[in-house]
Amino acid sequence: MKDQPADNFTLRARREGGGTPRLNDWGADSDYGTLRSVLLGPIENYRWLKTSSVSKKTLRRGVEFDPVTAKKQHAEMVSAYESAGVEVHTHVPDPELPYQVYARDSSVMTPYGAIITHMSQYWRRGENFRAIETYQGLGVPIYDFVTAGTFEGGDFNVIEPGCVLIGWEGEEGRTMEQGARQVASWMEAEGWEVKLADIDPFYVHIDLMVVMLAPKLAAVCTDCTDPEIVDWLRAKNIEIVEVPFQETIALGCNVVALGQGRVLLPEGSKTLKEKLRALGFEIFDPDLSMITQGGGGVHCMCQSLIRDPG
Repeated sequence: MKDQPADNFTLRARREGGGTPRLNDWGADSDYGTLRSVLLGPIENYRWLKTSSVSKKTLRRGVEFDPVTAKKQHAEMVSAYESAGVEVHTHVPDPELPYQVYARDSSVMTPYGAIITHMSQYWRRGENFRAIETYQGLGVPIYDFVTAGTFEGGDFNVIEPGCVLIGWEGEEGRTMEQGARQVASWMEAEGWEVKLADIDPFYVHIDLMVVMLAPKLAAVCTDCTDPEIVDWLRAKNIEIVEVPFQETIALGCNVVALGQGRVLLPEGSKTLKEKLRALGFEIFDPDLSMITQGGGGVHCMCQSLIRDPG
């Protein structure tokens, strides 16, 4: 991470009632505008824990975690970003945070500054404090802090500029309705359309099953996404690239649009990779299986810091 003066750092940038100024140097108003700068988490302290249905199955089946392989795969992902011209920032490692690698969950980037979330599981709550330090070091204003129940960044899914899909799973899951509604109220105050989606805790976050690839193009697992959400997307004239259920559960729908017809996805996302190549996309597909078996994919590991306007 490059340390920069924090002269423009504001503890809380959000204006009551909306009308918060957009940032000049940071921010993203879509999940598909050309990615210029990304925030990743460190791999050094990663290990599998029972955080989700995916990692629980991995541990239940006795799969052996290999930290050396995980580090090599993470380095390959970083190299893919850099070869795509993306500036990479990384949280400073904290040995007490084994899931810090999933940088999307502890914060959310908006055009107005970063939202610091409120993690559900006790072994992840410290990630929020390290995220504050990271943004302060970079000089990125913090828009606000989630205080009404838990909320994790994987449930903040920007569909297009001015429109966000927000998931929640209830007290049994990772994002509570109270936290989702607090974030929704902020975005609505800024003039955004917000669609709330209650999802089964089995699926962890909304970005496991719905991810934007380009303007009016989304990867969606229609087998596990509420038909109401699918209909809502189609009503916006968004074309859907379907991803099979088995590949979705293996994080094959959890991908990152790099902009300019380029997508970063895991090597194991066979069907989506084939469909996107047929559509003319350039594909970056590192093998991330030693990481994804712990419950998160490339989208979970990526927090956009700067994207071109969508």
